[in-house]
Amino acid sequence: MLFRELQKQTVCRWLLLGAAVASAIAIKSTIEPSFATPPSSLPNAPTSIVTKQSETQQNVTTGKIAIKPQFDEAENFSEGLALVRINSKYGYIDKNGKMVVKPQFDFADNFSDGLARVMINYQWGYIDKTGNFVIEPQFDVGDNFYEGLAIVKVGSKMSYIDKTGKVVIQRKFVYPQRFSEGLAAVKIGDKYGYIDKTGKVAIKPQFDDAGNFSGGMAIVGIGEFNLGYIDKTGKVVIKPQFNEAAPFQEGLAMVKIGSKYSYIDKNGKIVIQIEPYNGPNGEFSTGAAPFNEGLATVLVRSQWGSIDKTGKIIIEPQSEEPYLFSEGLAAVKIGSKWGYIDKTGKMIIQPQFDAAEKFSQGRARVKIGSKWGYITN
Repeated sequence: MLFRELQKQTVCRWLLLGAAVASAIAIKSTIEPSFATPPSSLPNAPTSIVTKQSETQQNVTTGKIAIKPQFDEAENFSEGLALVRINSKYGYIDKNGKMVVKPQFDFADNFSDGLARVMINYQWGYIDKTGNFVIEPQFDVGDNFYEGLAIVKVGSKMSYIDKTGKVVIQRKFVYPQRFSEGLAAVKIGDKYGYIDKTGKVAIKPQFDDAGNFSGGMAIVGIGEFNLGYIDKTGKVVIKPQFNEAAPFQEGLAMVKIGSKYSYIDKNGKIVIQIEPYNGPNGEFSTGAAPFNEGLATVLVRSQWGSIDKTGKIIIEPQSEEPYLFSEGLAAVKIGSKWGYIDKTGKMIIQPQFDAAEKFSQGRARVKIGSKWGYITN
């Protein structure tokens, strides 16, 4: 669950929102890609429920606490460090809970490409893992580094910089996006195309929407509800026909036509179709998420379960929220508490946390009462 997405990620607007929380469906948002104002709190965080001290002590035997709950906010580990907040300032800890970079920033984000974007006095800069500034705060907006480049904004000017802070691509485009697989989607005039890392147009503007490349393919939109996929030459390889679409993951992509979710292969062939469920009281439910570690989460009878790549149900529906497998486990909500299941659906860590997130680099952040800490499996 990203808690500091200060820039509305400039992926295409229908893509899966909040993949880290295994969001139910790929939704086509109406929000134009833009840099957003820093939020004041963690978005999408489950409601906090006070946990008794005795329950906290029991956690040690079922979901071993590696770093005791003590942070007002906490992020997943990324590149060996995790972003945390104490009171109003942000810093970074290592996997032992040691404060490596003391809380001093007004806002901050995870490390990406070896650097982290941080804000001081409404100006963004970039630090290394010792907390030293590599690029001094000077930008009104600064995005994470991806493939060696980051989007920054000063006034109305948006540019791409390298890790020394040098501008390598000057502002020419509307809504520049992060580079992925060597290309970045940009809006030129009223259409989207793609540029390479020199700023040269690699795929001419011709689409009404465009997303990042993943597995050699990118989602593009022609018209309002016609989404398809192109290759890196700009050739349409799966014709625009979907109402919603998500990037290819593990060889399959989740799409929606009408009310039905399906999974397609890279030829556009439907290999799994998710039938909507009509409950006994007439309620209508349908939902799905992309494949991750060989399983995909789907909504069945108002609860979430998992299927394999043949469409077979592997984990019977049991969670109130969609979930995401990471390092072999997934956080699930049962009643008011969160625990962890394995890929057979077996409860490995009993529901006991007020909030729980995916495992990352051997640690998972959990919430007990009002504080966040980390467990190990």
